Amino acid sequence: MVRRLCLAALLLALPITGGATVLLPIELRELVSVSTAIVHGRVVDVHADWADGRRAVETRVTVDAVEYMKGSLGGTITVQVPGGQIGRYRTIFVGAPEFHQGDEVVLFLRRYNGALSVVGVSQGAFRVSADARRIVSSAVVVAVPGAAPEPVIRGDVARRPLAIDAFRDLVGRIVAEGTGR
Repeated sequence: MVRRLCLAALLLALPITGGATVLLPIELRELVSVSTAIVHGRVVDVHADWADGRRAVETRVTVDAVEYMKGSLGGTITVQVPGGQIGRYRTIFVGAPEFHQGDEVVLFLRRYNGALSVVGVSQGAFRVSADARRIVSSAVVVAVPGAAPEPVIRGDVARRPLAIDAFRDLVGRIVAEGTGR
């Protein structure tokens, strides 16, 4: 009985560490600045592959480029996204975007460890709706140049989706100003 109490006390005294994924909101100017390329295109293939010595699953997304808003990587590109499922094995990466064949997207891309990845996990992936208005479905955070940073408030009515043409123009202005390099 004493041994069990000592063991329980020892286990309670050990420090407990936990891991968490924290996504800090990234402003559009910074998103443009750190991206190697910004592509508007259509997802043509999504498939999962083993990673990290079969200890995790990641998804490879193939996109046919319609246009580049920054840089150029060719007509068809493959982007690596953390998480995915192979049979009964699934890796969940909180905050990672999910893609489906046929999705129309705008992706902010950068090379990490030799592979193309979406910048800011899901923050660099924007979906374009299929309706006639062609809206970028993720609300965009745009800071005013020279103004103090403002907190991003979930559900803020001032943050609205943009039409794809307005989004393209906004990204083009940021690139032209040099703040998006």
